[in-house]
Parts: sequence; structure tokens; C-alpha cells
Amino acid sequence: MQNLIKPVFLNPKTPPTLFTLVIIAATAALSLNIFLPSLPAITKEFDASYGVIQFLISGYLLTTAFVQLAAGPLSDCYGRRPVLLGGVALFVIASVICATATSTAVLLAARLLQASVVAGFAVSRAAIRDMSSGESAASKLGYVTMGMAIAPMTAPMIGGLLQEYIGWQAAFWALGGAGLFTWLLCWRDMGETNLNKSGSLLAQTRSYPTLLRSRRFWAYSACSGFGSATFFAMLGGAPFVGDQIYGLTPSEFGMYFIFTPLGYMVGNFVTGRFAHRFGIFRMMISGALITTVGMSLSLLVIFQGVQNPLAFFGFTITIGLGNGLVIPNATAGMLGIFPKLAGTAAGLGGALMTLSGAAISAIVASLLTVERGIFPLLSCIVAASLLALACALYAAHLERQSRLRAANGPAGAC
Repeated sequence: MQNLIKPVFLNPKTPPTLFTLVIIAATAALSLNIFLPSLPAITKEFDASYGVIQFLISGYLLTTAFVQLAAGPLSDCYGRRPVLLGGVALFVIASVICATATSTAVLLAARLLQASVVAGFAVSRAAIRDMSSGESAASKLGYVTMGMAIAPMTAPMIGGLLQEYIGWQAAFWALGGAGLFTWLLCWRDMGETNLNKSGSLLAQTRSYPTLLRSRRFWAYSACSGFGSATFFAMLGGAPFVGDQIYGLTPSEFGMYFIFTPLGYMVGNFVTGRFAHRFGIFRMMISGALITTVGMSLSLLVIFQGVQNPLAFFGFTITIGLGNGLVIPNATAGMLGIFPKLAGTAAGLGGALMTLSGAAISAIVASLLTVERGIFPLLSCIVAASLLALACALYAAHLERQSRLRAANGPAGAC
């Protein structure tokens, strides 16, 4: 942790306030799902298959992985502030191109460029690690992601209303406006937190092997990746399920989608409030268990023949709750292994997380048909939550081993 002065709102010479960190994360989250209710309309507009238009999600996630791989080392080398401002500026430009696109190719290309906004994920996490450590960092991450959960909680509902009354372009205009507001806020409030910048970008990227050789890093990253995969699986399949299985209108879909981000907000509040008391491992394990049990119950209820949309969407609150417990705590553990590589670790860990999300989102989209119903989606969610649980248990085991080595002599390999 670096010696930073106290944040002062709208003072660019001090570290960012919690409000600004929330807005940064919220804008990135908003870009992921505000247009979900518009996917069927976009499919019809461009006369494309659902699989092609679904690339707006899976392709975006894949691109965000590479953005975070670059953003982490860049922020360690050149600072958090310039990387964030550049990423958000590109996002605003891309949003305008999306809103005015007249072909599938232009829309998909601009959508991939929108991924530049997720530099904010890596930068905001690294900034928190610059200012805090251990359970304190987990607590702040919990509060930040609790606040940002308001965006995905309300975005599909807003997107559904925009779709019904204006059209699919309105969602992208809204993203452009949100991006512009975020850029102005960061320009005035995002003071630099990286006071010990690395010597060169090449030297920073050479730190990747150090992270990749760490079993603890892999355990935390995999736990976060599989935990978030439960959400990304739902994100990839929920528009199809809402439209083709339950026959929901865009605004109805937006209302049913609220359960997941609501659970996410509660889970992050619990992390922010209790991470100090219970520790990151209990939080990670509890979160994975909650999702596994909740979505297994959903699978059982639907298998019994219940046709109400709540049989699926109602139980997705456990996906959000589980993610709210797993992701901030796993991230804090991951960033604490090598504090001097916080930005690089945040970028690499975030890339691995979104790569797993892109993969499972594409898998779900390829498996879903009206004949198969909702079962492929639920099966993928339950499998991912079980893997997250296994990784959480393994991370706790590795941490105990590391502490024993530290107590008995020079620490071994991380």
C-alpha cells in the first residue's frame, strides 16, 4: 500500500473518491447489458441469426480480455489516470458509431471497440489496491461493486423501455452519454494513485510469467472466473430464454432480469460489511455454495414442470449473491500476492475472468434451442458454480500452506 493523501472530491491532485470508482465500474457494467432487451429487434433489423447478434456479447467479452491484459501493465507503467481517460474516450466514440450503424459488420466492429471501457475495471481495482490491502481492499471492492450493481440492475429495464418507445439505437446513445459523463468525472476526480510506476512497459509485461507460475494466483483467478461464468452464462442465454421460452416483452424481460443484480448488490454489501470479520475464504466458499444450491433448486423446480418465468429468473438472485461474495474476495486475494504488480495482476486476472465468460456465453448460445428448453443453460450455470467452489477450497488450502512456510522459515513458491 502506498502513502497517499486523503481523497478530495473533484480534486484531480488527490486519489479518486469512492463515488468516482463506483461510476467507473458502473459504466463498464452498463455497457454489458443495457441493450439485452433489444437483441431480438437487432436480429430482425439486420436480418441476422441469433448466434451472430449474440456475438455482441461473447465477442465483446473476448475483446475485454485483451483490453485488460494491456490496461493492467500500461497502468503500472504510465499510471492509472491516463489509461482510464483514454479507454473511456474510445468508448464514447464507439457508442456513437454503434448507434448510427447501418450494417452488421459496422455494428459488431464498433461494439468490440466499446470494450475499451473495461480498462476501468482493471484500473479501479488496482487503484483500490494502491490505497488499501488485504481484507480492507476486499471490503472497498465490495462497496464499489455493490454501488455499481445498480447499473446492471436497472439497465435492462431502462433498455427495455428505450427499445419499446424509441428503438434499439437509443441504448447505444445512452451509453455514449454515460461514457461522456464518466470521462468528465474522471478528468476532475481521478487523481493518480500509482506513485511507484514501473521502469518500462517491456519490463512490466515480463512480470506475467511470475504471476502465471503462482498457484495461488491461478486458484484465486479460477475461482473468480468460474464464479463470474455463472453470470455470463445467464447473460448469454437469458435473452433467448425470455423471448423464445417464456415469450416476454423487452420491458418484461428487463423487470425479470432485476433479480441477479439485486442479489449482486446484497452480496457485495455483505462483503463490504463482513469481509474483515469472516475473511476472504469463508466468503468465497459461501458464495459458490449459495449459487450451486440455488440454481440446482431452479433446475429441480423446472424439471417438475413449472412454467412460470420466476422458476428460472427468481432463482438467479443466488447467482448475483454468490458473485457478490466470490468476486471481490477472490480479487483481493489475487492482488495481494504481489502488491507491486497490482495493475498487471488486475489486468491478467480480469482477462482470464472475461475469457471464461466469453467461452461459456458462446457455449450456451450454441446449445440453446426451443426443443431443449432451459436445461442446457441451467446445467452450465450449476457446473460453473461447482468449479468455483472447488477453486475456493483449493485457494484456502494453498494459503494455509503459504502461511505455514512463512512461520517455519523463508517462504517457498507462491
